[in-house]
This record gives sequence, C-alpha cells and structure tokens, in this order.
Amino acid sequence: MKNRSELREVAMKALYQVYIYENTDTKYEINEIIKSLLEIENEFVNSLVNGVIENQNTISELANKYLVDWDIDRLSKVDKAIISLGIYELKYTDTPSVVSINEAIELSKKYSDEKVTKMINATLDKIFHSEEE
Repeated sequence: MKNRSELREVAMKALYQVYIYENTDTKYEINEIIKSLLEIENEFVNSLVNGVIENQNTISELANKYLVDWDIDRLSKVDKAIISLGIYELKYTDTPSVVSINEAIELSKKYSDEKVTKMINATLDKIFHSEEE
C-alpha cells in the first residue's frame, strides 16, 4: 500500500498525462490513465485528479494571480501538475495547508529544478496567506 505522498505523486503523473493529451487534442479516459498508474483503485488519487480537472479553470486563475512574471500554461506540464495539485489541496480539501504546500515542494524537488521549487513554494504560500484571510 502506498502512503499519501506516493499517492500524490501518482496523481501528479496522471495530471501530467492529461495535460499532454489535452495539448495534443488526444482523447483520453481519466479512469484509464489512473488505472495504468495504480494496481488497485484508490479514492484519494481519484478525488485529487478529478478535483483538479473539474476545478482547473479556477485553479489556473488563482495560480496566474500569484505567479510572478509567469502564466500557469507556460510552465512545463509537470510543474503545472504539481502547482495545480497544491492549489487544489489548499483550496478544496481538508488537508492542512502546511502539508499541501510541503507535499508540492517535495514533488517539485524530485521533478523540477530549484528555481521552480522556489516559485511553487512562493506561489502556494501567497495563495495560502491571501486567500485564507
């Protein structure tokens, strides 16, 4: 059984694939993408991936509001998946904010460079402090 951090990584990989498919106008079935990444169905992964997809417009608007000199659609697909996941957890789940931010930072340390990690950290931190008040 995977822990929550590993499940978030699965969700990030699923979102990455979704963004690639959308970018190339390729039809996809979200449940098939998730199934290809997990041996057994997992409600946590399903809720994260489907939640991000359903709320992508709001998540993108929020990201763009706080990204400095960037636009979420200019980020790499991996970075877009990581920041979208972080914003979704901050705004739409009961996950403690510090956990949401830290998990996104850990994913970006593994899949991005230091500059991107700092940018994701700063953006999520601004969203947390500005939107929660």
